[in-house]
Amino acid sequence: MQEILLNPANRQILFVGIGNVLKRDDGVGVYITHHLIPTSRLRGLTVEVSIENYIGKINSLAPDVLILIDCMDLQAQPGHWDLLPAERINGHTTNTHNISLDRVCELFNSPVYILGIQPLDISLGESLTPDVQITADALIEKINRVAGTSNTH
Repeated sequence: MQEILLNPANRQILFVGIGNVLKRDDGVGVYITHHLIPTSRLRGLTVEVSIENYIGKINSLAPDVLILIDCMDLQAQPGHWDLLPAERINGHTTNTHNISLDRVCELFNSPVYILGIQPLDISLGESLTPDVQITADALIEKINRVAGTSNTH
């Protein structure tokens, strides 16, 4: 991920938080975007479970890179994360949204990556599980730190 954040050709990166905050770890994408600090290169947008309602807005923002953050079944330990090109996510999403991510990614004008985080629990509840919380906080710190290093303010 650091390569994407530091690449000077990628001037504007939009992180989009996806998930249902009432289904424990499914809300991890929303949690992360709520804690990102906007800079000249970094923006966060929270869409929760209705990303299809934001396709026009995202395309109008015209980011150089679009990174969708969501919990995803990576067949790994809870809290494990991976950054995947959108074309590699077929079959990995948890499908708690109204439309599958692999389908919606075809509608964006920017290169799309998925920051997938392995959930432990997507049952009803409002807090992230401990392993997913630790991962989310570490990712927030890393994104804010790395994206902030090239901020010209």
